[in-house]
This record gives sequence, structure tokens and C-alpha cells, in this order.
Amino acid sequence: MDELSVNSKKDGKTRVNKVLSDFVDRLSDEHRMLVVLKAQLYGGTWEPMLDDLKNRLVGKPYIFKLVNRIKDDIERIQQMQNFEEEQNVDLADYVELP
Repeated sequence: MDELSVNSKKDGKTRVNKVLSDFVDRLSDEHRMLVVLKAQLYGGTWEPMLDDLKNRLVGKPYIFKLVNRIKDDIERIQQMQNFEEEQNVDLADYVELP
């Protein structure tokens, strides 16, 4: 492999790491809490948490009461879920509560 190919791969990885670190740095405490809850209470996946929140909105049984701002949490989750899919990462690997 020539030096240009190696540098291109390193630059690509550096860009991905920068995108990830920038995204994580901009997360609010509410976002961070949702990431932690996803990892600790919902087996590392967003769907069960989204189901709980949506069920709570319509008065169906739910597992865990997160916060009163359910619609805001749903939007936060969808934003982070999209980012995880686009970047092929799990934010729980990078987020800790302050």
C-alpha cells in the first residue's frame, strides 16, 4: 500500500472521530441521560425506550418513567439514533454523565 492510501485512510478516520467528538461535546445533559438510560435499561437499543415514551403519551402501559418532557425526549432520541446510524457508532461508548 502506498503512503497516499495510508494517509487517506488516516484522514478519513480522523474526520469521523472529529465528527463524533463534536457531536458528543454538543449533547445536553438531557441527551446524555437518554444515552445512559439506553445503555443501562434498554439493552443498548433505542426502540424499547421510544416505545415506552410513546405508550406513555397515549396512556398505554410503559416500563420506565423518564421525564415529563416526553415529546422532547422522543426528538432527542431520534436525533441521536440517526447520528448513530450515520456514523455507525454507539454513543453509549462515548458519553458519561458529568
